[in-house]
Amino acid sequence: MRGLHRIKKILAIFLIVGLFMSSQGLAVYAGATDLGAAAPEQGGPGADTGENEEVLQETGSGAPPAVNYSGCLVRQGWSTITQDNGICGGVPGVWLTAFKANLVNLPAEGHVGICYQVNLSGSGWLEWAYDGAETGGPGGEQPLEAIRMELTGELAQRYDLYYKVLQNGAWTPWAVNGGTAGQEGVGLWIGAIRVSITAKGAGEPAEEQAFPMAVDPSRPMIALTFDDGPRTAVTSRILDSLQANGGRATFFMLGSNVNANAEVIRRMVSQGCEVANHTHDHKYISKLDANGIISQVGSTNQKIAAVCGVTPGIMRPPGGYIDGASLSVLGSMGMPAIMWSIDTRDWEHRNPQKTIDAVLSKVRDGDIILMHDIYTTTADAAQVLIPALTAGGYQLVTVSELAACRGGMVPGHKYSQFR
Repeated sequence: MRGLHRIKKILAIFLIVGLFMSSQGLAVYAGATDLGAAAPEQGGPGADTGENEEVLQETGSGAPPAVNYSGCLVRQGWSTITQDNGICGGVPGVWLTAFKANLVNLPAEGHVGICYQVNLSGSGWLEWAYDGAETGGPGGEQPLEAIRMELTGELAQRYDLYYKVLQNGAWTPWAVNGGTAGQEGVGLWIGAIRVSITAKGAGEPAEEQAFPMAVDPSRPMIALTFDDGPRTAVTSRILDSLQANGGRATFFMLGSNVNANAEVIRRMVSQGCEVANHTHDHKYISKLDANGIISQVGSTNQKIAAVCGVTPGIMRPPGGYIDGASLSVLGSMGMPAIMWSIDTRDWEHRNPQKTIDAVLSKVRDGDIILMHDIYTTTADAAQVLIPALTAGGYQLVTVSELAACRGGMVPGHKYSQFR
């Protein structure tokens, strides 16, 4: 097993440090309860901690508008949604064949929208697309070579729209408000793109806001995933360890927990972690009809987008219960189902050492590891596992990053690993 011998040498030290931190009360939270019965064989606990609340599409909260966007990566499919000023793409040797974007945090008092025009190799400049519409060649292999973007609506004059592309191994200068980013007609392709809105006249977006392109496809990588949260006191400890070790994870959260933990969700996004869907009330989707699945998954996506500006692109069925009918509904919503290859059963034993052993005794390149960010014991284990796995040579990446390096994902399909 790659890196395992090295891990064993340092494991004892990390375990002592991690458990000492826990014993000092650095991660104790009050009122921890068993959030529900375990699903037979595969499942974890459920949670229902609040009423379903109305989600406003236009916040009117004073937060500035932001851009959500994604690109279709050649032979891999659509990337997960990238938030304002993040890097979309960036996998070595992979180019964008299509693009789409929309705005979030829309002001309540007036309209602002977004439009964009791409230059597709062999076709030239295509027609302008608007507010979430796809443009380019999502089903083919011809690369995008250049892009232009503008804001629309009566409030557009309040903001500047900046964008740049990764081309020929380097980022272009920022283009703004309809200018061209990239060179068309010279045989160069777009490998990644960044887009950001700023207040009018505020200048270019800060470079440090963008997520680093830290994934090396030639090196081993795994995806740590956490279900049933977030619970701020626990999730924050996991994020602390990820931040200290340069890692990312994927958080499959319940819609019923979103509003009470909005700040930690925003922190996930700011660290480059992936926000993902675990239904609103931990419902087994194989037992729901199509309308029930759409309600449970759709309301959770809306809540998450409302607090952090990012709409999840993947979901995990509670208990691991999934069938052909529920997969078909998820496919119609544009979402794949993410399972796991290592189940720590942390919800069952609540023992940090058993969680650590479950991972280190089996971990392989391409694994998806299941844990739950609602137990202090899971945070205890994560604070040992994260540095140990990193020291053992594994890149800790999101599910979508792992998939992008290993062939991509298709909506309506399920995945438990990416070898």
